[in-house]
Amino acid sequence: MTATPHPPTTPQPTAAPEPSGTGAPQPTAAPHPSGTGAPQPTAAPHPSGTGAPQPTAAPHPSGTGAPQPTATPHPPSTGTPQPTAAPHPPGTGAAQPSGVPQQTLVSGTTRLYAVLGDPVGQVQSPGLLNPLFARLGIDAVLVPVHVRAADLETVVRGLQRVGNLDGLFVTVPHKTAAALLADRRSRTVEITGSANALRREPDGTWLAENFDGSGFVAGLVRAGHEPKGARVALVGAGGAGSAIAAALLDADVDRLTITDPDTPRLTALVDRLAAHWPGRVRAAGRPPLADSDLAVNATPLGLRPDDPLPFAPQALPPGAVVADIIMKPRDTRLLREAAAHGLPVHHGRHMLTGQIDSYRAFFGLHAP
Repeated sequence: MTATPHPPTTPQPTAAPEPSGTGAPQPTAAPHPSGTGAPQPTAAPHPSGTGAPQPTAAPHPSGTGAPQPTATPHPPSTGTPQPTAAPHPPGTGAAQPSGVPQQTLVSGTTRLYAVLGDPVGQVQSPGLLNPLFARLGIDAVLVPVHVRAADLETVVRGLQRVGNLDGLFVTVPHKTAAALLADRRSRTVEITGSANALRREPDGTWLAENFDGSGFVAGLVRAGHEPKGARVALVGAGGAGSAIAAALLDADVDRLTITDPDTPRLTALVDRLAAHWPGRVRAAGRPPLADSDLAVNATPLGLRPDDPLPFAPQALPPGAVVADIIMKPRDTRLLREAAAHGLPVHHGRHMLTGQIDSYRAFFGLHAP
């Protein structure tokens, strides 16, 4: 029909669209439902002179009053446009934009692992093992669990009763106490008195193992610091220190001197080690830095920025290696000062990466 055509109107500006319901074109985030008035554009309105502009009055309902001009119809894609501002969240089935990391999916079949510590903000194992699970196609997840010392036994006993939990990783300060919460202990755990991994056996019992020492030595070797024949000063006789001590002796260091402010703990460790490696290990009140080739911090000193130094790196001879087992921060105050004195340094993360193959074998982490 051509009777009573609407007079031409001025096209609406695109910078400030009118609120919904005024008849003006609506922004793409909130389109009109299909069938209510003329289809709304999904992009900028037609430029002046291309097609008929929309009237500023309320649009006529379908079939009432004069029809809208039809000289330049809207493209077929302008039915009921969907918002484009917010992509679908992961897991909804919609394709994710390129470069957006996919969310790790956890299902009813997912196997669980936990790393126990106090604190846990510094732990690096989830960042290494969860990508490993994904790469191997293993339906499993490792999560940090913050446990205070007074609650450790209660938490571990509870986790050991979780049917889909296959293993526990242990970090400071629980490695010695955790060894006692397993039904069986490896030779390394029996010697060192500490554990950093517990595995559920097929019969439901739990086996304790410690890979800190072997991981530390593997990391040293990969970094080009051969421990065989070295004179080593080790500070710390706790869970990690005891495992590192045994591994260094097993790697044929020439001499190992261990210091720790807890004299009974230190004496007990040296006695256990001397029974397996007689004549090569001793306790001392202070580390013999002046004639050491390798000095190792196996204490928590360095986790906090105001911690004192575990030893003075400037007392070491030129070329001596300074190693720290702390992983976060990466460059502890000890390592920074050692580097400032021109000494080669060895970061804590090497100890963890050196354990990955051992973890895979121990927990049976293989592609299905």
